Amino acid sequence: MISALFLFSGKTVAQAITYQGFECLSAANTNDPTPTNIPAVSRFEVIEVLDGGIVRLILSGGLPRFVNDGQSVCIDRDTAIGFAGIPEAVGSGGLPFRLESIEATGYFNGQDLLISVNSIYTDLSASRGTFSSFRTSRIQPVSNILIFDYLAKTNSFVLDKIIHNKGFTQTSGSTGSLTPFMETIIPSFGESGIFAVPLILTPPSSIVYRLDN
Repeated sequence: MISALFLFSGKTVAQAITYQGFECLSAANTNDPTPTNIPAVSRFEVIEVLDGGIVRLILSGGLPRFVNDGQSVCIDRDTAIGFAGIPEAVGSGGLPFRLESIEATGYFNGQDLLISVNSIYTDLSASRGTFSSFRTSRIQPVSNILIFDYLAKTNSFVLDKIIHNKGFTQTSGSTGSLTPFMETIIPSFGESGIFAVPLILTPPSSIVYRLDN
């Protein structure tokens, strides 16, 4: 089999890499890596090879979720893949719909693999109240940069680090107010609701992505 992803190392092995685990119990809380008993597969599949070791990928299933100094690992589909929607094509009630997969970008130099994934998560809480008041959903742009080491002996990729960041935006107001709306925008958002720095996460145990067809 000819591998689009691994041509850079001179090997012909596979077209995707996968990691098997279990879904996360909590969708939105990135500090909770508690797994369920529902199997899940995180899969990166090559869709295009560009110059200079760059590849375009499709992520399905989600990404491993863990916290520093913790032992639990689950696969987060909700925030890692997220939602999409435009006024011309939205889900029920005019709200965004949950995606099954999302594009990612990778760089492979024959030894190190870096993958960047960007998604948007929403709690679908948009509402309209009395006296023309309104509130948009709580929206979180999410970015994950995954850093892998390639193990030639086993033809696999071991996850070394994830650089994780999420923002926050929400608009609320009233059409009858002197200030018709107020916007909250936080580029790097912590669970406590204040500014935070991006997280550099180290897996508590070996997370291995294996070659797949």
